Amino acid sequence: MASLRRALRAAAFRPLPWRLQLRPLSTPKGSTIEKGVPYQRTLKEDKDSVGSGPTRPLPNSADVVVIGGGSLGCQTLYHLAKLGLTNIVLLERDKLTSGTTWHTAGLLWQLRPSDMEVELLAHTRQVVSHDLEEETGVHTGWIQNGGLFIASNRQRLDEYKRLMSLGKAYGIESHVLTPAETKTLYPLMNVEDLYGTLYVPHDGLIDPAGTCTALTRAAAARGAQVIENCPVTGIQVRTDDFGVRRVAAVDTDYGSIQTPCVVNCAGVWSSSLGKMAGVKVPLVAMYHAYVVTERIEGIQNTPNVRDHDASVYLRLQGDALSLGGYESNPIFWEEVSANFAFGLFDLNWDVFAQHIEGAINRVPILEKTGIKSTVCGPESFTADHKPLMGEAPELRGFFLGCGFNSAGMMLGGGCGKELAHWIIHGRPEKDMYGYDIRRFHPSLTDNRLWIRERSHESYAKNYSVVFPYDEPLAGRNMRRDPLYEELLQQGCVFQERHGWERPGWFNPQGPAPILPYDYYGAYEHQPHEDYKYNKLLGDEYTFDFPPHHDVIEKECLSCRNAVAAFDMSYFGKFYLVGPEAKKAADWLFTADVHKQPGSTVYTCMLNHRGGTESDLTVSRLAVDSEASPLNPSFEGDGYYLAVGGAVAQHNWSHITTVLQDKKFNCQLIDCSEDIGMISIQGPKSRAVLQEVLETDLSNEAFPFSTNQLVKAAGHLADPPCYLGIAQPPKPSWMAAVQGELKCGEMSCFLHSSSSLLP
Repeated sequence: MASLRRALRAAAFRPLPWRLQLRPLSTPKGSTIEKGVPYQRTLKEDKDSVGSGPTRPLPNSADVVVIGGGSLGCQTLYHLAKLGLTNIVLLERDKLTSGTTWHTAGLLWQLRPSDMEVELLAHTRQVVSHDLEEETGVHTGWIQNGGLFIASNRQRLDEYKRLMSLGKAYGIESHVLTPAETKTLYPLMNVEDLYGTLYVPHDGLIDPAGTCTALTRAAAARGAQVIENCPVTGIQVRTDDFGVRRVAAVDTDYGSIQTPCVVNCAGVWSSSLGKMAGVKVPLVAMYHAYVVTERIEGIQNTPNVRDHDASVYLRLQGDALSLGGYESNPIFWEEVSANFAFGLFDLNWDVFAQHIEGAINRVPILEKTGIKSTVCGPESFTADHKPLMGEAPELRGFFLGCGFNSAGMMLGGGCGKELAHWIIHGRPEKDMYGYDIRRFHPSLTDNRLWIRERSHESYAKNYSVVFPYDEPLAGRNMRRDPLYEELLQQGCVFQERHGWERPGWFNPQGPAPILPYDYYGAYEHQPHEDYKYNKLLGDEYTFDFPPHHDVIEKECLSCRNAVAAFDMSYFGKFYLVGPEAKKAADWLFTADVHKQPGSTVYTCMLNHRGGTESDLTVSRLAVDSEASPLNPSFEGDGYYLAVGGAVAQHNWSHITTVLQDKKFNCQLIDCSEDIGMISIQGPKSRAVLQEVLETDLSNEAFPFSTNQLVKAAGHLADPPCYLGIAQPPKPSWMAAVQGELKCGEMSCFLHSSSSLLP
């Protein structure tokens, strides 16, 4: 039986395979290691006991069809049933858990940096540790052995203290331990290099087979149907009288189910299922692995361990350990097999070896401990290491519950509940924006390079400290406005929002361009040397004020005391026009925006529960007989909407959904890529603009919250509210005064055709 040290030595004699393609790799010489999950029971054993066809006849129709019998599919079905739906069906192409759920490590850590995720994890724990057994009499396999986070530096310990404070607000017991206290709790651990640890006594382990069995039994008791051995072959889509695409039915080789609602919980196969319906599902499949050791004397009843700085976790497995982590060079599963079920890959020791040294350092006895089995299976990963949930913007009635980044078991209960509420009531109970598919712009969800780069970086940095000023290096320069190069040369340090490169602050030492992604030197990529932008980011890795704080202070004081220009072209810029645009505006916005043409109103958008979806500015348009690219012709009423860039797609989808559901006879037009936006702010902004514009900018001539056609450089603006173009190449300008501040300050927005900005 090979030991961990032997495996590490064997891998060390082979060059690291920095490449994406797979190659056969044997286990260390002399090894008899087998592939196999460490659970006493899996649902794979039931595979041969059923026939080749569906386990029960298909119904003709259903209110909801959940596709995928893993953690999320079973949790969603269970919570739909608990909310009162009975005519619901789960379709699984093989057996329950057969895709990625069956081999999961099943760890549940209650504390995360997000309060919303803490709430989701708390609900999962409640379901698996209490509710299911009470409802069904089936023990889910839940084991409460606690969790221990390792801090080997001061910044990591500061992060854990913040987690402990967050946990207190939610009643989650946790303790920061000294190295000596940690040694008492975990005698086999090396604590010589520790600053401290965070101990959460009520963390634990979830058994995938036991949990999914209990979930489906509880759902079936409420009327839900679970049909295994029934692959989906297609999604029928209909177009209604208003041109809206909607789900109509689910096709299988054994018949079709008429339904208005499909939930895509197909894991790594979610992209393929999405293609059947014309829906983009931005995720990638990767190999994700752990190994199971032989018996370790004295390891019993110890907590699970996460050593983030070593990028390794240690999971209690009875009287043994499972260990795994996140590599800098994960293997992509390039061709996802449609028939893969209860399968595992050969472990690539060259890739996995980077975890062994950290594991041995933390628990030294592992150096002489044998390896019993390896577990290397597929998992789905996303661009920001967060799940994909909610209704797809492309197709009404098509919901996503996938891309859980190897966290589907621990997030499953909370996310299943929110997804069920989303389906029935049109929105989740919690603020799920960070998981909502609408957080991504369509130009990104269809960009395979962006998805691949960002998913790799998010995977590789999964255990990194979450600093407040961090920015991605992958998937950059996807959306740039015409001022980008000019600002870059002036030293602008850009931030990424919604795919846009947005100005952050200006570096006095000059330009810091963002270079093509180098995969941190993996896959034979040459890492960038003297990467100025990356160094600036590294300097910001602190929970204190960043080194450039004084630079930003000067920028803020310049704006407060004099004048500053902000490039806000990353904002969303929409037109709402048509015969019933006023009716739609009255429904959408909290303020009365139906004022005289030339007015601008700051307002909110609410949902049907009265919660705030967004805040934005709405400008009333005048009908113009001469239409232009920046001033669409319309009948009835017209409004121009300026919304925050990071939430532009969410706003677009919300408004579109309201227009479709209420059947308002009007259009929403997206001109975000075509119009620039510059904000001039500060007490001297009026004086600066007066030098450029030929219109009187006094309070009397240009009141608060109005907009006018103006001239700049001798040219009259073509459309209202925007800097536009009448006939190339003449530039045209317009200022919309958004607010008048004390001391004569003004905040003016200048809009332009992107093609005209320098």
